[in-house]
Amino acid sequence: MVRVKWMTRRGSRSLLIFRYILYCAGIWLHLLVMTGMLAVLGCGPGGAKSSFEVEKNDADGGFMGKEPWGSERGEKESWKRKRSDAKGKKKANRGNKQNKETKKDPVIRVLLMTNGYQGTQHSQAELVSPAGMILEAGEERWQVEGGQSLSITPGDEWVKDKIVRAWAKDGGEITVNSIDRAYGKPSYEGTVEIRCGTNGLILINELPVERYLCKVVPSEMPPSYELEALKVQAVCARSYAYRQMASYGYPEYEAHIDDSTAYQVYGNSKPQERSTQAVNATCGEVVMYHGQIATTYYYSTSCGETTSLEAWGTPTNDENGYLQAVEVSGKVGDYEKDLPWYRWEAAIPVQTLSTLVEQNLGKGLGMIRDIQVTKKGPGGVVLQIKLIGENGDATVDTENKIRAALGGNGYEIKKQDGGVVPSSKLLPSAFFTVEKGADIFLIKGGGYGHGIGMSQNGANEMAKEGRSYEEIVEFFFRGAKVQMVTG
Repeated sequence: MVRVKWMTRRGSRSLLIFRYILYCAGIWLHLLVMTGMLAVLGCGPGGAKSSFEVEKNDADGGFMGKEPWGSERGEKESWKRKRSDAKGKKKANRGNKQNKETKKDPVIRVLLMTNGYQGTQHSQAELVSPAGMILEAGEERWQVEGGQSLSITPGDEWVKDKIVRAWAKDGGEITVNSIDRAYGKPSYEGTVEIRCGTNGLILINELPVERYLCKVVPSEMPPSYELEALKVQAVCARSYAYRQMASYGYPEYEAHIDDSTAYQVYGNSKPQERSTQAVNATCGEVVMYHGQIATTYYYSTSCGETTSLEAWGTPTNDENGYLQAVEVSGKVGDYEKDLPWYRWEAAIPVQTLSTLVEQNLGKGLGMIRDIQVTKKGPGGVVLQIKLIGENGDATVDTENKIRAALGGNGYEIKKQDGGVVPSSKLLPSAFFTVEKGADIFLIKGGGYGHGIGMSQNGANEMAKEGRSYEEIVEFFFRGAKVQMVTG
């Protein structure tokens, strides 16, 4: 009996200890849960969230589940870009946080030219977005309601010494009503950055390169062209963009390129379904040569031959060996033989040409008596001409300078289909011959553009014959291959 009572007493004491442990554990668990709830509510040691932080998070995550820059694989990625300002502040979030830069789709910064691509500095900027915009300048952030236009001028105090970044609330587009392009008022995805220049506003569009290409391809090649040709254009445009992104074309604004023909025409046409299809179908593909991304030059029409970089005074070497003179022909002859710009001619009055030469060269040669082609390069491109005038002579080298020397307004150019167009600041190409008449110079030429790399019309004609985009790329860029971009 004693033993049983002792066991009973011991069992009661153990039960009390067990209950005490459970009680302490309950209090500890309760405190743990409450601490977690406070942290979630933002009322922990850091205090409650400020209204600015709430607005910021709502702005950045307001389109949860949307994929403004979604890839074909359906990845829900966002991009952001970091920078250090001129005063040495620490790296900060650059706005438009819903779009995260990745190796597969890095961002490109495009300086937006003024109307007619005449300059880089705008007298004003007028922005609007149907969904509304979020603007950020340093530590300040504010919103513009949907459909409400925002006008900015260089004299606005809130813009001076600041970089203003704007993006659409829904991850869509911002229309810049102060710019005119071929299809009207252009709209831009990603971020529109505004800063003051020396004589106006600088506008920069920052967006993922694949989205950029969706407005390059239709601006550079008609969407009615063969799909394989559009794929060629997409791969070449992507390769060219990646090469340009290796450095800043406008370092003072941290812009890689502008949106004109000086680089690639961007945003001059609306996105087109077939063009976007070509971009998506070749997503991430570039032209590679000896382990490096090739600089894939292209132009409108060949004369049946392409040329090398010697046309621009650059010798052929191991790095640019893919840019060779190529005969753009197949089993039935030159691919472009039936196209308008395959052959052309210009009958230029001596007086008109003499005036243009003086304007273009800045030299008073007097009346031009003769034009001599003194050197040709690969594919038959003219590399040097000698202008003989009554007051002196002048030698002009390289295709671009030669085309500029003989270009300008004042005469007509007749294409082989009978169409006539007014002359422009450049001769159509540097594949030509010159004949001297009594009072005219007759220049007979072929092709349209510099003649280096890929002929866009040649690519389209090849696609009509069933050639794949990879075959066409490798035809124009000898020894190069279409591959996925790496690194």
